[in-house]
Amino acid sequence: MRDLHLPGRSPVLAANGMCATSHPLAAKAAVGILERGGNAVDAAIAGAVLLGICEPQMTGIGGDCFVLFNEPGRDEVRALNGSGRAPAAADAAALREKGHETVPVHGVEAVTVPGAVDAFCRLSEDHGRLGLDAVLEPAIHYAEAGVPVAERVAFDFPNDVAVLQGHGVAHYSDGGQPLTAGQLFRAPGQAEVLRRVAKDGRKAFYEGEVAEDMLAALGDMGGVHTAEDFAGVACDYADPVAGTYGGVELVEHPPNGQGATAILMLNILRQFDIAGMDPWGAERAHVEAEAAKLAYDARNRFIADPDHTARLDHMLAPETAERLAALIDPKRAMAKAAQVAEAVHKDTVYITVVDRDRMAVSLIYSIFHGFGSGIASEKFGILFQNRGAGFTLTPGHPNELGGGKRPMHTIIPGILREGGRVVMPFGVMGGAYQPNGHARFVSNLRDFGLSPQAAIDAPRSFADGGALKVERGYPEAVRRALADMGHDVVVPDEPIGGAQAILMHEGGVLEGGSDPRKDGCALGY
Repeated sequence: MRDLHLPGRSPVLAANGMCATSHPLAAKAAVGILERGGNAVDAAIAGAVLLGICEPQMTGIGGDCFVLFNEPGRDEVRALNGSGRAPAAADAAALREKGHETVPVHGVEAVTVPGAVDAFCRLSEDHGRLGLDAVLEPAIHYAEAGVPVAERVAFDFPNDVAVLQGHGVAHYSDGGQPLTAGQLFRAPGQAEVLRRVAKDGRKAFYEGEVAEDMLAALGDMGGVHTAEDFAGVACDYADPVAGTYGGVELVEHPPNGQGATAILMLNILRQFDIAGMDPWGAERAHVEAEAAKLAYDARNRFIADPDHTARLDHMLAPETAERLAALIDPKRAMAKAAQVAEAVHKDTVYITVVDRDRMAVSLIYSIFHGFGSGIASEKFGILFQNRGAGFTLTPGHPNELGGGKRPMHTIIPGILREGGRVVMPFGVMGGAYQPNGHARFVSNLRDFGLSPQAAIDAPRSFADGGALKVERGYPEAVRRALADMGHDVVVPDEPIGGAQAILMHEGGVLEGGSDPRKDGCALGY
């Protein structure tokens, strides 16, 4: 139990169903769907789509999603890949000829075709109970009526609003200025799009007037996207990847997501006595940082479109982790650490739902950077992701930009199984931090016996962009010790990531945890 004298969050307990996510209106909408007889799929879609209105800098229907879920009464976990592809005419050589060494982060070249709407429609049709008209109702209502800008959203807006271009400025800012806490954000164009999707399904988004509006905006920016690119969007079911740590099995979405990176990182950490370290001391933070550098270097080499990821077995092999762990000096940072991520903040929302039949959904949904590409369609205000920035322009690399390919993705949902039983859907937001966040969350649970809420609350560090980011939750003495080990220690302006989790106790009670680094909550009934 937490110290009740101190500020903090108690776990949320309920018996019938629960949602944990990063905005309270989305959590309420999801639980409302459960109370109306919907299942976890219905509730997760309802909450996720609403998050695009509550946190428009983080996500929206111009983005992608990944999903892990189990059927009621079954512990087999399935994956659904709702990530979009580069347009067929995308060409890495053409960008190299123009002098680009990387895909322009906020150029139309980074816009991949949105995949989330197709995935939501497919998931609803295959596994939902209520139908899209009921499921999309909360998002339609709030897109029309407006949502007051929450504190964390207002914190993000000033850094993100500068990327907005053309119609994006009109739809997502106050005359070019960021919205402030308490101002209403409205998206009536998106409300109309969602009404059409509720009535006619995915075709209402990927064909006809809505698609024409998107294609016109992209064409005006020099994009090579076509009507065929949009009409051909199709999500895919896939088999997850998994690894074990401390007696629990971590189930991750397969490539093109980076979930295998979290498994590799835990495999490296298994070579050390993490449980014997001070959980918030310099030794653990150092070993974790070094493990992250090595695991992310492997990610950058191997993870790509599923059809182009060839060495996944090698990445997950125990002997690979053993060899990498041997490279770690417990007392000294690597002299030339691999850069594991761009220092640019990347944005994501995560939602998890468990229903009364104990179907669990772990869903992550994103437009990548803050306000994505910054490009929005004129009539409906659909903001496009810039996931194509996840490609490389290195010739011959598995993740080289190419027509019809999916880029390496940073967003990863997670599920934990114990004794073969699904026990906890969870996710950790924060762009590149996510595999590190998954590994730390699992280690907090298994090495130090923390509850889900305590594991989420705990301070974080992350080796990112050549520096070691260390949250203010760590004592100054720890930062000094890490600097003495050779780390370039910085205190980030913003907190590192955000997490949500629901623990399914054997006795039937659900226990939810939600990150105070975000505006949201866990809510049950």
